[in-house]
Amino acid sequence: MSATVQPPESVTWRVHIDRSMWIGGVRSLMLQALHPMAMWGVWQNSNFQEDPFGRLQRTADFVGVATFGTHAEIDVLARKVRDIHRSLRILNHDTGKKERLDQPELLLWVHCAEVYSYLQVARRSGLLLTDAMADRYLDEQRHTATYVGLHAEDVPGSVAEMERYLASMRPHLRVTEEAAATVKFLMWPTMPENLKFLAPGKPGYFPFGALCYYSLPDWARKMYGALPEVPQPAVTAALRSFRLAMNSVPEKLHDYAFAKPTREMLERARQNLGAEGYDVSKGLYGLRDPRRWPSRKALTAA
Repeated sequence: MSATVQPPESVTWRVHIDRSMWIGGVRSLMLQALHPMAMWGVWQNSNFQEDPFGRLQRTADFVGVATFGTHAEIDVLARKVRDIHRSLRILNHDTGKKERLDQPELLLWVHCAEVYSYLQVARRSGLLLTDAMADRYLDEQRHTATYVGLHAEDVPGSVAEMERYLASMRPHLRVTEEAAATVKFLMWPTMPENLKFLAPGKPGYFPFGALCYYSLPDWARKMYGALPEVPQPAVTAALRSFRLAMNSVPEKLHDYAFAKPTREMLERARQNLGAEGYDVSKGLYGLRDPRRWPSRKALTAA
């Protein structure tokens, strides 16, 4: 049994180690924001407006530990996340009442918008996955959903199930003032104090934020109407270029996008996998070398 939560042979590993995840992560925040209660939960219980990169980084850290960490590491982190969620409340602006943040319906929406964004962006960006592998990924993510308090059997476990779930949710979605502000903010963020030195390069962030926006489903972009439409083939080409550029960044350098504890966790994962006999000479990303992976037939079996 692999020391990591998800073994290198899993489709989850194949998707989550791909650098297209950065687009998928921001895209998922934009999609999640269309659910009024989910949006109000973020708006009222976090410092998102002051530190948007911090929230993205924390999400990346959680996904990283749930994929590459040990079972003990994810158990500790998941318990912490559940405890935080359990203690928070949301003011429902429609009813004027306060509600729990850890409602299963909200947790399910956040989970589905997140993992399906990762999958769709990765495939569109050029990561080769068969339809069976895409289903396998969502089935594997059912277990990840249990970390935040959901029951695996209640979570969509295939592309068809996910599409049906999203279609059922569309009547419940809308662009609140907070959602509109969030999307604009994600495309043109205010730099937090600790990143003020990056302010001169802020215009360079907009193409990234716009690419995340244009990767949204057609119906979500139509709801937001934040930017004029562009040909979607151009968006696909831009996603593929972004992925190729990011995947060429050395792994140790890319690790600095994560918080220090997560960087340390990734180093432990390399050491543990090396001890198990995996070739880690090219790092964790190197384990995606097709010559070291089982055949596609084996990955998609069962």
